[in-house]
Amino acid sequence: MLTSKTGGAYIPPAKLRMMQESITDKSSAAYQRLAWEALKKSIQGLVNKINISNIVPIVKELQRENIVRGRGLLCRAIIQAQATSPTFTHVYAALVSAINTKFPNVGELLLKRLIVQFRRGFKRNDKTICITAATFIAHLVNQQVAHEILALEILTLLIESPTNDSVEVAIAFLKECGMKLSEVSKKGIAAVFDMLRNILHEGKLEKRVQYMIEVMFQIRKDDFKAYPSIVEGLNLVYDEDQFMHLVTLEEEIDTQDILNVFKFDPEYEVNEAKYKTLVVEDSDEEGSSESGDSDDEDNSDEESEDEETGEKKSVIIDRTETNLVALRRTIYLTIQSSLDFEECAHKLLRMQIKPGQEIEMCHMFLDCCAEQRTYEKFYGLLAQRFCQINRTYIAPFEETFRDSYSTIHRIETDKLRNIAKLFAHLLFTDAISWEVLATIRLNEDDTTSSSRIFIKILFLELSEYMGLAKLNQRVKDPTLQTAMEGLFPRDNPKNTRFAINFFTSIGLGGLTDELREHLKTQPKPTATVPQLVEALSSSSSDSSSSDSSSSDSSSDSSSSDTSSESDESTPERKSKKKSKTKPTKNKIKEKSQITKKSSKVSSSKKKKPNR
Repeated sequence: MLTSKTGGAYIPPAKLRMMQESITDKSSAAYQRLAWEALKKSIQGLVNKINISNIVPIVKELQRENIVRGRGLLCRAIIQAQATSPTFTHVYAALVSAINTKFPNVGELLLKRLIVQFRRGFKRNDKTICITAATFIAHLVNQQVAHEILALEILTLLIESPTNDSVEVAIAFLKECGMKLSEVSKKGIAAVFDMLRNILHEGKLEKRVQYMIEVMFQIRKDDFKAYPSIVEGLNLVYDEDQFMHLVTLEEEIDTQDILNVFKFDPEYEVNEAKYKTLVVEDSDEEGSSESGDSDDEDNSDEESEDEETGEKKSVIIDRTETNLVALRRTIYLTIQSSLDFEECAHKLLRMQIKPGQEIEMCHMFLDCCAEQRTYEKFYGLLAQRFCQINRTYIAPFEETFRDSYSTIHRIETDKLRNIAKLFAHLLFTDAISWEVLATIRLNEDDTTSSSRIFIKILFLELSEYMGLAKLNQRVKDPTLQTAMEGLFPRDNPKNTRFAINFFTSIGLGGLTDELREHLKTQPKPTATVPQLVEALSSSSSDSSSSDSSSSDSSSDSSSSDTSSESDESTPERKSKKKSKTKPTKNKIKEKSQITKKSSKVSSSKKKKPNR
């Protein structure tokens, strides 16, 4: 009965429960197949009976089912239900938005399948499929599940080669998400309406379609009051809890159709236990928050106690930094989708990030600026706007300056250049305090090649913005002298000379006038080397004279020693030293006497035979 992939014939619920109870081995394929059938029927039933009034309990019931295992079934059921009842599209979009906060892979899979469905309808010129899929995507954009870039891509595709059907689909799509696009991308929607105006002026389309375009302009004039982005009662998720997916229209998409059919899981029980644990934790969090809300109606003492206990129970340490990654992704997507810094600042300030996350915003500005091939003034103006609108961002940007300078040796030269120009812009506009320059100590020991390049680019940019005269005046400001001690050191003549040479080499020698005067007033180092040379030469001459006197005395003593052969009290060491000296006259005489004796002996030997 259950041999086919899709599940086989229909099984009544009572009979299905009996079959499940009869199988005791939960890890068997038969039990898993029955559980799969039960999951499919449960998901389909819950999706079919959803409406605005019961959406919250339906979401909770769906989360009790294993929608991670059955995410393919859930996406298919929602898409089929929306295609059957397009008037409930906003309800299904709210359902997807609520599930997407807990299980982002479900929202991403459904969005990808809708994009593929829209592509298929567009290629086949099937207006019904295109309108159905486009309407669902528009409501997902309203719920911040899909990025607005996808909406602009769809509108551009439909309008750039206008036909009666494509413009009609574009109008239907624009009605649903026009209010949201006018909030998040004013220039983008302005470009779309400019294209519609050109189509209207050309007059190549049917009168019916031209009338639809005129009606669309009137709707825009009324600020889309008749087509709100989110209907009252369907705003179920906070903006900071939502996961926004950036899936473009032209990228390759895997719809994972294999998830629609049964697949045996060797670790079925383990995975089911994990999912149940996850659901229990989520329900505990919701219960604690609800109990906290109910305690608000009681007295304040009970409220404080319940809040403390609730906080103790709901403390979760996010070691994977999932929320941080999501925040950085949202900031990056917002920056990339903005046309100018004012629009970007408006979008980012509407995010209402939590206290303590301002430093992440500053790091994202710095990282995005560093990744550009050349410096873009967009990031400097954006950072300046944040510091001037909300002063809480000044301290994080100053801390970012200190962190960046301390790790500047790890940054590539191109990125280093962009970072230096960004901070130069903040200093020039007084968005951050100049006291951050106290971090820099300009001397040979405390700087590296990277830090010197950073200082060079920073001051050259400041000189270009302010001019050398104003920069010199700012550097010599009495209130900043403590911060400038490291850049213009006076503690050591060597460091002072190094700073003078550095600023002179980069063409900013005018900043070092006071340092030069200070260096002139310093006492010159005494000539210690010539004195050492004289002392060494005098000591060497004294030692040579003493050596000559000692040699004379030794020669006199040697002569006296040779004349008195009977003197046995002279030490042997003296006699050895004397033997090494030049041969004296006595020794020469002794040698001559020995030779004479030897000659006499030889002559006497020759005379013996005559006898």
